[in-house]
Amino acid sequence: TELDRARFLLTPGESLNENQTERGQVLRQVVALMVAHRRPSWYLAQGRKDLDETTDAYLRLLATEGIIDTGWRDAALRQRLVFRDMVRHPPLFPTSHGKGSTAARSRLAGWLGTSLYSLDRLDASVDTTLHGELQDAVSDYLGRLADPAFARSQSLIGERLLQPASLGKVSYSFTLLERTPQGNLVRVQTDTTTQPLDINEGSKLELGSTAKLRVLATYLELVAELHARLVPLEPKALRDTAFDRQDTLTRWAVQHLASAKDRSLDAMLLAALERRFSADPGERFFTGGGVHSFNNFNDSDNGRSPTVREAMQASINLPFVRVLREVVRHTMYQVPGSTARLLEDDSDPRREAYLARFADREGQTFLRRFWRKTDRRSTDELRSVLLEGLRPTPERLTAVFRYLEPEAPPEALSAFLKERLGEKAPNAARVQSLFSRYAPDALDLPDRGYVAGVHPLELWLVAYRLQNPQASLTQAIAASQSERQAVYGWLFRTRVKSAQDDRIYTLLEVEAFLDIHQRWARLGYPFGHLVPSLATALGSSGDRPAALAELMGIILNDGVRLPTRLLTGVQFASDTPWFTALGNTPVKGERVMAPEVARALQQALSEVVERGTARRLVGSFRAPGGEDLSPGGKTGTGDNRVVVRGRATLALNRTATFVFHLGPRYFGSLTAYVVGPDAARYRFTSGLPVQILGSMGPTLMPYLGTAPGSGCASAPP
Repeated sequence: TELDRARFLLTPGESLNENQTERGQVLRQVVALMVAHRRPSWYLAQGRKDLDETTDAYLRLLATEGIIDTGWRDAALRQRLVFRDMVRHPPLFPTSHGKGSTAARSRLAGWLGTSLYSLDRLDASVDTTLHGELQDAVSDYLGRLADPAFARSQSLIGERLLQPASLGKVSYSFTLLERTPQGNLVRVQTDTTTQPLDINEGSKLELGSTAKLRVLATYLELVAELHARLVPLEPKALRDTAFDRQDTLTRWAVQHLASAKDRSLDAMLLAALERRFSADPGERFFTGGGVHSFNNFNDSDNGRSPTVREAMQASINLPFVRVLREVVRHTMYQVPGSTARLLEDDSDPRREAYLARFADREGQTFLRRFWRKTDRRSTDELRSVLLEGLRPTPERLTAVFRYLEPEAPPEALSAFLKERLGEKAPNAARVQSLFSRYAPDALDLPDRGYVAGVHPLELWLVAYRLQNPQASLTQAIAASQSERQAVYGWLFRTRVKSAQDDRIYTLLEVEAFLDIHQRWARLGYPFGHLVPSLATALGSSGDRPAALAELMGIILNDGVRLPTRLLTGVQFASDTPWFTALGNTPVKGERVMAPEVARALQQALSEVVERGTARRLVGSFRAPGGEDLSPGGKTGTGDNRVVVRGRATLALNRTATFVFHLGPRYFGSLTAYVVGPDAARYRFTSGLPVQILGSMGPTLMPYLGTAPGSGCASAPP
């Protein structure tokens, strides 16, 4: 029923006498709606018979009270309610939201603290930074890559790229931002999945060697900090500077400044990039609580000792594993009188006294960090946060489960292991053995943490919060006094020096990665922890394409972190007395990196394109207006599998990523990925997104302006 027609028929007048049937139908509808608003989910669905009967009762009551005449009442009582067929005639035809608008809607819903359902019922309009035409052009281009003929025309078929028969299961994500005085403006944000999940911002993927960019940034930051501390020293004081023999980074810094003619920070950073690290895969590394080995992608690199710069260009694995090891050891030993130094001298009289102070002070420090990591988490989320950082083995998982669920029967342990390990879960006899071996009284807290590969205090805190969900941080600290002493005190009581050293190193490595994580988080790393292993240099801690793009923006902006903006304004209730408009606050950048470090990273990224793994992009982007859009970036390939006893058993996903900049203003990321067991059939590497970006050049170039903000920003959102 049209509203204007209903309003006309409900208005008293002599001319309506001939419309009694229609008037009766409208009256019945209006009264029914007045009744239905009390319990709409009942009356308008299963309770339609009740609605008819209640409507009849109110029509009679209206006549009895003299509000309507008996003729109108009788006409309404003769009618029956007819409900709309929501399938054939939906009240609101569904609209197809592109990935860009979906991202904007999700961002706004998050800001308002509401659901997308409720958002659709607001009288609101939004201004976005997205360039509509370019967003559609890129989405269309990526969508066409599933067509073998089009993929071949873009030179995407070949070794280490794609094969015609398997194009359909490869998904792509792309984000492009522009650095402006108003912040980093998102110009394109899209992916080819049909799911609401935004791969750019909502995923956690192993993006392979892109992690080397984060490792390189941390390495150069430490060099800059050493320069600030050491360069003011006189030559004699510099030569007398004490450093631990394991702290090779400090030793190199002292030697460099003692002999260099140019002692500036820029010169020291360039010298740091020229240091050589072995690419030999033969060394076994004690990291992550065990002994590990790593391989290079190309066997031809095995006998080399490239510079850090060359290793970055060619994305060679082993040099970066060793760079991260140097960063970890420097982090362990950089504090004067640190535990790491005291542990090397068994006869140091300060050991016991220092241990007690260390356990109390450092134990509280790490407990607070773990509290922030687990804060505002549900019971299931607490377990997930703890388990997601584990390398899953039956022993580790059982050690954790028996501590968190000491009263659970063997059947519960079996179900837990099947959930986490799938087909690789142990049989019933093995489960029973594990159940007894890792009983609550079989191991103390430090040993259990060591077996599980997690910090014992994190394990204790998760168990404590599961048992005391309402407890405060103050209460947790008070309750953990004996555990803090136990975690650190046991280290000095074992008589086996090698076992003692291994366990000490494992704990110190965990603590070093907590410090490294804080550095990464300052540069936009999106997750709450790092895997405490040198494998993090090769991507085992995961990342997000959008977070990598943010790091690229920091580097391009000489170390200043600008806000990333997708929405620029929101207007509520336009043309009403309640009109409200919201806009962005002025940009306030935060310096998170020394400008000299940012410039050194810019140069390293440019060389990846000039003569490294992305060299196929050389000359691909030439602006018609003469602006230099020479690209730079970092490639990464992720091949994530479950491996048991050296044999790959289950492929989880395969990714290939290129985080890039185009000239001084535009930057972003491009990722290709396959999820699930089918990933084992793919052999593409990071050359794929590099080739795609190059092939997209003709699509992108018309929109990349020659003056700041004049390109993508000039088009309507």
